[in-house]
Amino acid sequence: MNAPLTMTENMQEHKFDVRSLSSADVAPKRLSPQQYKELGEELDQLRQQIADDLGQSDVDYINQVIRVSRGCEVVGRLLLHVSLDPVTWSLGVASLSAAKILENMEIGHNVMHGQYDWTNDKALSSRHYDWDNVCDKESWRNHHNFEHHTYTNIIGKDRDYGYAVLRLSDDEPWRPRHLLQPAAFVGLTLLFEWGVALHEIESEKLISGEISIREKIPFLKRFAKKASRQVIKDYVFFPMLAGPMAGKVALGNLAANGIRNIWTGSVIFCGHFTEGAETFTEEECENETKGQWYFRQILGSSNFEGPRWLHILSGHLSHQMEHHLFPDIPAHRYTEMQTEVKRICEKFSIPYNTGSFKEQYKTVLQRVWKYTLPTAA
Repeated sequence: MNAPLTMTENMQEHKFDVRSLSSADVAPKRLSPQQYKELGEELDQLRQQIADDLGQSDVDYINQVIRVSRGCEVVGRLLLHVSLDPVTWSLGVASLSAAKILENMEIGHNVMHGQYDWTNDKALSSRHYDWDNVCDKESWRNHHNFEHHTYTNIIGKDRDYGYAVLRLSDDEPWRPRHLLQPAAFVGLTLLFEWGVALHEIESEKLISGEISIREKIPFLKRFAKKASRQVIKDYVFFPMLAGPMAGKVALGNLAANGIRNIWTGSVIFCGHFTEGAETFTEEECENETKGQWYFRQILGSSNFEGPRWLHILSGHLSHQMEHHLFPDIPAHRYTEMQTEVKRICEKFSIPYNTGSFKEQYKTVLQRVWKYTLPTAA
């Protein structure tokens, strides 16, 4: 097995444009050029230490999660098909929901980040893996792996910040439509996979006339192909297998997809939209050094704490800070990296934003409401 790409190599492969902070640094506390250099060196060293330690135990871990996810899917679909009472049907929905959450979060998201490319296993290849989601993998690699992870929380560059739906900073001018923001937030949560899948259409640029719908035809073709395959699988193929009981199977699949959407959306919101997560302007982020890029990832991210099962079901995005720092390191390693990241943050007096899931989600709701109004308090 080959060693994983270094952070610099990974950025180059995805054409990451490592730009960044000018003299008007983004943080409440600025670091000196020497401190940025030292910060970058210490985080590089941590990354390399874990990369050098990757091996069979990491492969065993992800393969075990894959087996559990597939097992939950088989059990869930069987229960939905044979259920004759609400309890059995609900158990089927719960099992299928768990399968979809594990597949999207701990498996799909992480494999598609290239976290297991070093294994040279096609089944774990970021180029070949395709997840159980209406979002096309090519679109995901473009707007998430490249755009979001390069320009994290830079207003006007990171379109994941608010998903072109939510106003979460004074950097975005208030408009009357933002009064509907609480409803938009609920809608985005319930339909999260569809919001992510349609992200690349850049609706705000279509509306402004900056781009034309003709330019988006290649994307729309890929989206239609992937989304139709998912819809047919969950709402036509499996329900048809149930014959006259097709309705309850289709409803069970709809419920499982809904639960998965609510959970994944909530996890993502807690990693990016908490009250303590910083945002940045394009001007602040010019000519960024490696250390300054790391600095921005820390300030723009939020973690949440909890038991091991919570970390697994969140795809270890409970460690969003570590994920933004080391996106191509297997996510289950973030727990052991956290101690050292905290130490480094303390050394350079950089805030480390963490708390319980409940506390972090509460600040997300507060932030959504805060920027619903014309003038943020």
